[in-house]
Amino acid sequence: MAHKLAVPNQPARMCRQASLTVKGRTEMQEHKNFWDKNAGRYDRFMRKDRAAYDEMYVLIRPVVKAKTVLELATGTGLIAKNIVGAAAHIEATDASAAMIAAARRDNRSAKLYFSVQDMFRLPYAEATFDVVIVSNALHIVPQPEKALVEIRRVLKDDGVLIAPTFTHAENAFPGKIKAFFMKLAGFPLHSKWTSAEYLDFLRQNGWTVRKSAVLKASFPLTYAECVKSEV
Repeated sequence: MAHKLAVPNQPARMCRQASLTVKGRTEMQEHKNFWDKNAGRYDRFMRKDRAAYDEMYVLIRPVVKAKTVLELATGTGLIAKNIVGAAAHIEATDASAAMIAAARRDNRSAKLYFSVQDMFRLPYAEATFDVVIVSNALHIVPQPEKALVEIRRVLKDDGVLIAPTFTHAENAFPGKIKAFFMKLAGFPLHSKWTSAEYLDFLRQNGWTVRKSAVLKASFPLTYAECVKSEV
């Protein structure tokens, strides 16, 4: 059975939570509702991008080797389950209880623990993790810069942020058609970056991009590996 990391007590946690605006909290609830409703379809939806994800696993495994890892927006745990063999321990989290229930069903690793968490208000102590992974999430949440503040808090000073994200502003025509129908279905897209704009967004919010690549997927997938910028 997988074991979760110890978390600080509730008063201490509340004192350092990153806060969202009222509008942001409403949007996050809608975001959670969307993924709760679509948890059963998620793995089928992602199959078409299997080759890109396989490339991504190859990039991630050396970074997480023998490390304590936090994954945010894990969904059904696709990334966590494919890299856990390299890591020392992974805490894989998502705001959607339905996604976490799906992820837990075939978890066979004692090094991998799934839980429902809010990426804007994490329960972990400062400097807990060697690596934080947030994949294909920063473009679909309101106020992603606030998520980066919370990530920075729980990441060790010499830790690594891995933040692959679909950069929809570079969609080719077929991608624009797919994105249009996804929007009609309620898909919560908040930020349409080009790859360069996304990397600039990370830099402007306190991160040094040490490695990046654009992977071919249904939509351009910008892989970014970052460390904390010196203040």
